[in-house]
Amino acid sequence: MLFTLGHSPYHCDLNMLLRAVSPGDDLLLLQDGVIAALEGSAALELLLNAPISVCALQDDINARGLAAQISSRIRQVGYNEFVRLAVKHRGHVAW
Repeated sequence: MLFTLGHSPYHCDLNMLLRAVSPGDDLLLLQDGVIAALEGSAALELLLNAPISVCALQDDINARGLAAQISSRIRQVGYNEFVRLAVKHRGHVAW
């Protein structure tokens, strides 16, 4: 399953999202969801401890001026990778 997080982790229930994921799922952070990838944040630690692959849309990171603050443990991807993830998974849940 592909999950996308488009809201700030401060304005959504990240714990509930993580209860819905399964090993092998992918989570793409986009729009304000990229805030969850900030180095040293509690949201980042939750994401890194989940049994999923987490990446963030590079254009949204850059649009928010956060490039220097995003954890190096989060893979930054472009729209081509977004499409690849959408094709890889049969289902999509937008959070």
